[in-house]
Amino acid sequence: MPAATFQLPVIFDLGATFAFALTGALAGLKRGYDIVGVFFLALVSSIGGGLIRDGVFIPATTPTPLLTDARYIEVIIAATVVCAIFGRRIKHFRRAIAVIDALGLGAYAAFGTQKALFAGLAIPAAVFVGVINAAGGGLLRDLITREEPLVFKPGQFYALAALAGSVLFVFFVTQLQLTPTHAAVGAIGLTFVFRILSITLNWRTTSVSELTEPNAKSQRPPEAGL
Repeated sequence: MPAATFQLPVIFDLGATFAFALTGALAGLKRGYDIVGVFFLALVSSIGGGLIRDGVFIPATTPTPLLTDARYIEVIIAATVVCAIFGRRIKHFRRAIAVIDALGLGAYAAFGTQKALFAGLAIPAAVFVGVINAAGGGLLRDLITREEPLVFKPGQFYALAALAGSVLFVFFVTQLQLTPTHAAVGAIGLTFVFRILSITLNWRTTSVSELTEPNAKSQRPPEAGL
């Protein structure tokens, strides 16, 4: 990769962190958690993917900025307080949150992939790290709350959108020889469009069992108690 690197603007990074934290805090409210539980879900939903990236896949010699820059924790606290005060009324802003989330998804996918490539990881592994960077927070949130991870179930394209962002970044840098910044802008833009279209047009993934056995769902015996 070129010597130059793509850096997320701090204001954008903090804004995306706030939006991701809101989704986690809302999940905590829905489950009836107290303020500690709401904050913890906001924390893992917003910076969980970055912590997995830096703590598991790319161990750094210096602490990650997610922990050394107090502003990240401050915006997560702010998201927790906003949810605690306004509660379900925040859902009226779900479209704005979805837009910021879609932008953050592509940005974190590109940034995580770039960091993995610079750490010497192979391209497939770097793409995987990019997806974890983007969608890992939601995965941690579901595991902590003992929910079946949403990224594993059929639904609107989310992990696939993150995968698209990671693959596009690699393609732009390695095949088109774009600078990391230009590659990231292209990957973020296309990922954003892909994610917004999947929400607007309700594009959804399908269960593998339904693809391989079309009649499997109709032939499945009813579950007990239903």
